[in-house]
Amino acid sequence: MTRSLFGTDGIRGTANDDPMTADMALRLGAAAGRYFRRGHQGVHRVVIGKDTRRSGYMFETALTAGLTSTGMSVLLLGPVPTPAVGLLTPSMRADVGIMISASHNPAEDNGIKFFGPDGFKLSDEAEAEIERLVEEGVEPAKAHNIGKAKRIDDGRFRYQERVKSTFPTDMRLDGMKVVIDCANGAAYRAAPEVLWELGAEVIAIGVEPDGFNINANCGSTKPQAAAARVLAEGADVGICLDGDADRVIIIDEKGKVADGDQIMALMAAQWAEEDRLRGGTLVATVMSNLGLERFLQAKGLRLERTGVGDRYVVEAMRAGGWNLGGEQSGHIVMTDYATTGDGLMAGLQFLAAMTRTGRRASELANNFDPVPQMLRNVRFGAGQLPLETEGVKAAIASAEIELNGKGRLLIRKSGTEPLIRVMAECEDPAMLAAVVDRVVGAVEEVV
Repeated sequence: MTRSLFGTDGIRGTANDDPMTADMALRLGAAAGRYFRRGHQGVHRVVIGKDTRRSGYMFETALTAGLTSTGMSVLLLGPVPTPAVGLLTPSMRADVGIMISASHNPAEDNGIKFFGPDGFKLSDEAEAEIERLVEEGVEPAKAHNIGKAKRIDDGRFRYQERVKSTFPTDMRLDGMKVVIDCANGAAYRAAPEVLWELGAEVIAIGVEPDGFNINANCGSTKPQAAAARVLAEGADVGICLDGDADRVIIIDEKGKVADGDQIMALMAAQWAEEDRLRGGTLVATVMSNLGLERFLQAKGLRLERTGVGDRYVVEAMRAGGWNLGGEQSGHIVMTDYATTGDGLMAGLQFLAAMTRTGRRASELANNFDPVPQMLRNVRFGAGQLPLETEGVKAAIASAEIELNGKGRLLIRKSGTEPLIRVMAECEDPAMLAAVVDRVVGAVEEVV
């Protein structure tokens, strides 16, 4: 069974444009309710969280209507990070968790992500079955079986306590000055409160959401404002989250940005020293830098690569029994603590390393020299299939021949936006730029 509605991380698009419409959310809610009830009697619950986008109100209401129409009772968490939904779904004995967010995308976009009763994102097969129910429609419950909805006031506090429990109990952040950029998103209250309660001097930015400024010139995809604030305040470190707080980027005291690869390198090495890294393996995607792989190999560790998307990282981790993985973009997955990427938890792990070692952020965030890497995106229109044209295929084949033995090339269609992503790595920067320019040019000719 194939999927066309779901991408690599749920359903995503521009609000009020297909598929991100209120009608689709209503049908999705009904389909998910029918799928997770499966005809069973008794109490059936769903928890729904959202980020700070204005359209979240619309989708929250439509999903609630669809779910209650099939007999599901809905618990509304309000604005919480995506990992909070993953944690609270099993904690609150819910049959399904739903997060309304488009993550790092601009405010006009939104998305819907599903979590199973175990708190992990759904499999491709489960998503395909929900798609089938959306297409076929579902019979609503009888009037006396309609579900109800209520708001949960303590969801954020439950999550914050769980996050704090991952920080070593014998440590405090007293005397540490931390800039936290919450991207005007879901963690705008949770992240600063957790850091302050652990003892840090907190300088919070990106904590004034208005429904339209999420990820706008802030957060993990735009860390320049946080880097400038770190320098201006003389802070020890900066932590940048994205709109739903499942990603993190670290900024050292010199204003230099460290991506997910550098964070994973630090954690993998430290966990291996502590005999905590299961199987001596870190799981990352094909986007992670070759420098990370070489760093791990030098320490007798291995890198297991997956397709792009943190859900595929998690699937590989669960299948292999590994407990650390993530993406270059900043998803850091620690299955000892969480069911999906958690930017705040990962940030606390970095702060714990600073506290434990007494070393500065710049000493911990630069673990290897990255192989020169270039990523460019080409936007395409509805109905276009640029990767299937002969000219693009020929350009890709030629680039792969040129890079053979000198680097690597990765061309893929984004699972969350209408983009073709062209990524290459090569020790020769001039060759790297030339190869990427040719492939991008070939794609641009047909879109």
